[in-house]
Amino acid sequence: MIPTIEWKNGIVKMLDQTKLPIEVVYVDCKDYQTVAKGIKELWVRGAPAIGIAAAMGVALGAQRIKAKNFDAFYEELMPVCDHLAATRPTAVNLFWAIERMKNLVKNNSEEDIEMLKKMLIDEANRILEEDIKVNKAMGRYGAEFIRDGDTILTHCNAGALATGGYGTALGVIRAAWEQGKRIKVFADETRPVLQGARLTAWELMQDNIPVTLITDNMAGFFMKKGVIDMAIVGTDRTVANGDVANKIGTYSVAVLCREHNIPFYVAAPISTIDLSIPSGELIPIEERNPMEVTHIFGKTRIAPDNVTVANPAFDVTPARYITAIITERGAFRPRDIRKLGEKDVDLEKVRIK
Repeated sequence: MIPTIEWKNGIVKMLDQTKLPIEVVYVDCKDYQTVAKGIKELWVRGAPAIGIAAAMGVALGAQRIKAKNFDAFYEELMPVCDHLAATRPTAVNLFWAIERMKNLVKNNSEEDIEMLKKMLIDEANRILEEDIKVNKAMGRYGAEFIRDGDTILTHCNAGALATGGYGTALGVIRAAWEQGKRIKVFADETRPVLQGARLTAWELMQDNIPVTLITDNMAGFFMKKGVIDMAIVGTDRTVANGDVANKIGTYSVAVLCREHNIPFYVAAPISTIDLSIPSGELIPIEERNPMEVTHIFGKTRIAPDNVTVANPAFDVTPARYITAIITERGAFRPRDIRKLGEKDVDLEKVRIK
């Protein structure tokens, strides 16, 4: 699998996913501002990958700080963190990763500044390595729900490109394929940025997993024909009541699944679960540039001049439409997801098997 992001020779190398599938182009991010630009402009996207990028951005910014004592170093690090945190509001991994980096610094205030800088690089790389392990564990749990011969619908891209490697929703699909299950995938194109068409279809083809690309508004047609056996998507934030925020159009897929009695699964690393928010109604939804809707790749206009545009990047799928949420600790009913944050809970009793 092609690496999405990595720390190499003192810089962050980021795959520019806006160029895929036509070109494979890496950007050398030599400062945290370029990392932030990459997050904002979707060079890197997908909640886990955004978190990794943010952590590496913090580490990169720290290397330029010339302060010699802890208080001054920490004071100069905060604007770096704030700049990265302002890039995208919905994906909780962004804030989770930045807080993890801040806590590392605060918990090691007695260390030499140069050692702190090295520790931040090591922590960013650790977040990357942990993410790959988490995805593979999630894949093993999720693959249990996939039968030999199933056709699976997915929406947006939740594969290796959206993570440190392997993938969340596509990680589950990939795990089933590696187990020898003869599966097929239908990939929604995912307007307006076309992550399904450009990224998911490309990833699956790289792995020789059979994939059929459809437009977003074809999903119901194929469900009604009995072609789709299950749907699985990723998530940018899952909250305490089991509601899930994911790429715009996910809610429509979930409603269609309910109408056609098709299981709808969400692959959610624990790092994407935000138990501080009680309901999906309170999840901040990013509104993006209208040109994503009125133009193709910002170049070819496909809508009238001066038309009013709404372009929310995400929607919220209520817990009642979700069959199970798959994590690296097992699969759970949405109502039980809050138990992952409770002490002394025997997860074996609530895990779906």
